[in-house]
Amino acid sequence: MSESIRKFVDEYSDNFVQGDGSNGLLVMDDFDDCIVGVGQRFTDHFVVYDLRKVLDKLMAQGMSEEEAIEFHEFNQLGAWVGPGTPVFLHLPPNESETSDV
Repeated sequence: MSESIRKFVDEYSDNFVQGDGSNGLLVMDDFDDCIVGVGQRFTDHFVVYDLRKVLDKLMAQGMSEEEAIEFHEFNQLGAWVGPGTPVFLHLPPNESETSDV
């Protein structure tokens, strides 16, 4: 699944984003399996991540839930890198599948 979603993101970036003067969509290293799609706001395009999957992945790497939330808030959510900064989707519990990490 993560290979096909990453392929979609890369193709979307090639077709719709790089022509706008940017370097394409910004992705977080090693979190491809947490991507749910691409969002658009006016001329801004960005990768959308499932927050629950991101937190689950951080916890699978050995963090407690509290540590994962703190890490996410400081290093991912708080990392503004311009208009294409990735966003995190808060899905209802029954809509977000836990990752197989």
